[in-house]
Amino acid sequence: MTTEILARAQFAFTVMFHYIYPPLSIGLGVALVIMEGLWLKTGNILFHNMARFWTKVFALTFAIGVATGIVMEFEFGTNWATYSRFVGDIFGSALAAEGIFAFFLESGFLAVLLFGWNKVGPKLHFFSTCMVCLGAHFSAVWIVVANSWMQTPAGYHLERMVDGQPVRLPPDHAVVPADLGSVRAVVDDFWAMVFNPSSVDRLTHVVLGAWMAGAFLVVSISAYFLLRGRHTVFAKASLKVGLAFATVATLLQMVSGDLTAGGVARNQPVKFAALEGLYETQPFAPLSLVGWVNPKTETTHALEIPGLLSLLTYHDPAKPVVGLKDLPSDAFLLRHHPEATPQELPAIRRNYWPIVPAVFQFYHLMVAVGCALFALVAVAMFFWWRGWLFRTDWLPTRLLLWGCVLSVLGPQIANQAGWFTAEMGRQPWIVYELLKTSQALSKAVTAEQIVISLLMFAAVYILLFILFVYLLTRKIQHGPDEEEGGHHELTDSWKAVLRTDDQEART
Repeated sequence: MTTEILARAQFAFTVMFHYIYPPLSIGLGVALVIMEGLWLKTGNILFHNMARFWTKVFALTFAIGVATGIVMEFEFGTNWATYSRFVGDIFGSALAAEGIFAFFLESGFLAVLLFGWNKVGPKLHFFSTCMVCLGAHFSAVWIVVANSWMQTPAGYHLERMVDGQPVRLPPDHAVVPADLGSVRAVVDDFWAMVFNPSSVDRLTHVVLGAWMAGAFLVVSISAYFLLRGRHTVFAKASLKVGLAFATVATLLQMVSGDLTAGGVARNQPVKFAALEGLYETQPFAPLSLVGWVNPKTETTHALEIPGLLSLLTYHDPAKPVVGLKDLPSDAFLLRHHPEATPQELPAIRRNYWPIVPAVFQFYHLMVAVGCALFALVAVAMFFWWRGWLFRTDWLPTRLLLWGCVLSVLGPQIANQAGWFTAEMGRQPWIVYELLKTSQALSKAVTAEQIVISLLMFAAVYILLFILFVYLLTRKIQHGPDEEEGGHHELTDSWKAVLRTDDQEART
């Protein structure tokens, strides 16, 4: 393998592993706010027990997430030094904001969340829970902003240092190998960089995916308790909270997915055409449900709904959707290849396509899993409405609950597939239409060095994953601390708040 392939494989491996945990932390953070808020609102000790149990699971995912995320920042310097120099001004500001607004906020209140039960007042503890949840979301905001800038760069200019002085380059400057190391992107407008064309759509999509990850974890473990007949009162209440949260997140994600696809169509037409395996520009463009792409013949064989892609994209089934054979445009190709003849452009154009079969399959896997989760919550809510959800001696209910147990894998698969879709669909660019991935590699690093570090990371990450599964299994086996219907011995301050709330409710 080449150094570039190995560096890309190493980064993909570390991101994939890390991306298991932050979505769980973000989603569980929202679940904790809901549970603790319900306890303060109702005074029902069951919600207090739920919040304490899920706080322990949250702490585990948070710890592993932090440990696995540090490695990636080092990889920018070791394997992707040219990229780091090129976007240092952009990435530096986003990561600095993440450290200031997110990490310190999250870490500062985490100790109160974990160890403050019965040691601080309930309102202060609830406030800490909200701050930890908010910090986790802020962390996602700045990471997604940085990544979105790579998808749709905005609010910057390119400059080159000449005799120690920065010289601004024209907006249409095409980066060539001679520019590497001397040309860099500089922030012109911080807020234009933050709210680049894809930031809001992608952030919404990522956060809702994280909510689904946390919600379905609650659903999964609660359903497991019910099937095993353990902690049934706790499990029923926890499953209700988890299902309600999962339903809201899944419904919003369906809307977000449509908006995000529309944004891709506007901002990254090459990626959009690859998502659907669309080679020819055509009106009444079909939406592919399932199928495969033959890159040799440049054809797609799929179960299709005619016209639906044009309708969803432009709200007009007759409007043509541009295919890969017309992307990128001739003007773009001539800017990057001024010596090319018109006859050479079709062959050159293919160098700017991603690996279409992979992008097609990852995208459709993400959509299929999302639809399956939507169907699951719809059936579960119907069972809840009809009073069948907790009839664990009835086969349909047991099958549904086993589906809920397995549902924890759904958001994880969809999130990983979505990440591959986004990153592979952007290729060959690491910064869209600005810097190629092949240009971003460190010049000093060797293939042997990457192989050694990759093997070390693999060993450590596998051990961390085994540790995570072991500790999570122990927490599930142990269950909540309190027996069903049991009560904590609350401190006077917590009892006072509950009495006050009860009195206010009666008056």
